[in-house]
Amino acid sequence: MSDSSLDPPIEEIELITSGISELDELLNGGYVRGRTYLVQGGSGTGKSLLGQHFLRAGLNAGGTVVYIHGEESRQDILLNAALLSIDIQDAEFLDIGPGTDFFAEDKSYNLIEATEVQSERFTADIKHVIEEVDPARILIDPITQLQYVERDEYQYRKRLQSLVRFLRDRQVTTVATRTATRDRETSTTYDDIESLSDGIIDLYLDGNERRVAVPKHRGLGQKDGTHGLEIRAGGIEVYPQIVPEHDNRTFDPKLIATGYDAFDDLLGGGIERGTVSFISGPTGVGKSTTGAQILTGVVENGGTALGYVFEESIDQFVHRSESLGFPISDMQERGAVRLTETEPLVRSAEEFDQHILNQADEHEPDAVFIDGLSGYKISLQGGDQRLVHRLHGLTRVLKNRGIAVIITDEADRLTGIPEGTSTNTSYIADNIVFLSYVEVDGEMDRAIGVIKKRLGDFDSRFHRFSILSGEGLVIEEPFDNVQGIMQGAPTRRIQHEQRRTTDQP
Repeated sequence: MSDSSLDPPIEEIELITSGISELDELLNGGYVRGRTYLVQGGSGTGKSLLGQHFLRAGLNAGGTVVYIHGEESRQDILLNAALLSIDIQDAEFLDIGPGTDFFAEDKSYNLIEATEVQSERFTADIKHVIEEVDPARILIDPITQLQYVERDEYQYRKRLQSLVRFLRDRQVTTVATRTATRDRETSTTYDDIESLSDGIIDLYLDGNERRVAVPKHRGLGQKDGTHGLEIRAGGIEVYPQIVPEHDNRTFDPKLIATGYDAFDDLLGGGIERGTVSFISGPTGVGKSTTGAQILTGVVENGGTALGYVFEESIDQFVHRSESLGFPISDMQERGAVRLTETEPLVRSAEEFDQHILNQADEHEPDAVFIDGLSGYKISLQGGDQRLVHRLHGLTRVLKNRGIAVIITDEADRLTGIPEGTSTNTSYIADNIVFLSYVEVDGEMDRAIGVIKKRLGDFDSRFHRFSILSGEGLVIEEPFDNVQGIMQGAPTRRIQHEQRRTTDQP
């Protein structure tokens, strides 16, 4: 039996910041002091920049830091970092890359001798700078520079293990970068540096979209999945996925009137607080106008709303709404409605979601209006399933706060109702208002109907409606004598009965 008194003491975990608070959130608190982390990704994904944030945080905390680099010169590193407002001039730099005199040297080594000379020099240089400076943090950018000078994989692994143990014994927190060339999302193979690392941060660049993931964080765990990442004037910004938490608040489905009696009658009194309403229909049918009507109703009932416009400018939305009789400008001036113009190719979905929640924290609105879903989908650049997951998280958090969410959604077809929503998000919706074009007897009308309402009764009939200057949404009589609107092939019931009678033997 072993004597437990001879065992080394259990390590007490001390968390330190990565330099990016939102990345700390993904790491469940930050880096662990004295451990080694691998940051990997394709070229241009921000690996070095993430490491520079780490060093800057160390300097801000009054510690000493070392930047071991092998691909860029110290001058280039400082210049590029400064362009993004990251000052790491006080770091100690160790260049382990080949100098400019490499090609001018006239030395004759065989392969084994050359690698042994280089490897031993690198080891001695790294050991010297660590013992001399006694840093709290080290960035090795890239770690593969050490691999180039070892004669084989076995020797590289040995050297790597020795370096990691040396740094850990001295309680130096280390970030190492590496350029990854394989698909990190589908690969399950971990190589030497991955297995030796206490944490792994993967960076991706797919078209215009930047993503970050933490597949491993030894001892602490991590927030799984991929998350939004942007490189802006101040460096890296991380936007974690929104994960709704369990909410113990009592659900209070208080009705919010739309400000238009005919619309309220259709909806069974209005829309409820803490619900999600989709306004679906083909292009140009009046979805944004219907949304503007609901915004007006929220304000008329003493509430406030936030609006996010994807598909047109705020000026255009306001001008069109004003021409239809909705006093959006006045509501803006009073602070009852706050509109934000959103460019989907500039913001990731996570950044957009976080922006909404920050504004909701600040203004405590009664309603949030998103116009429209197609722009939100573009910002995801990852297919319908990711759209469903992100939209579910955002709307669930807003619903838990008792906020009514209204979303416009464009249908593929000009007539008929193939699906309640365009991207399999029907389960998210508590209410679905569908607008469609209807052709009956060669005449074109517009139809509005409620095809889903989880709470309370509603008028299940389709009604004619118009969009009129100065009046906005005008709901008229129901299509009592017409059937087949949902199938996109409306016919009058009299004609249908006549055909059925004629067809009978």
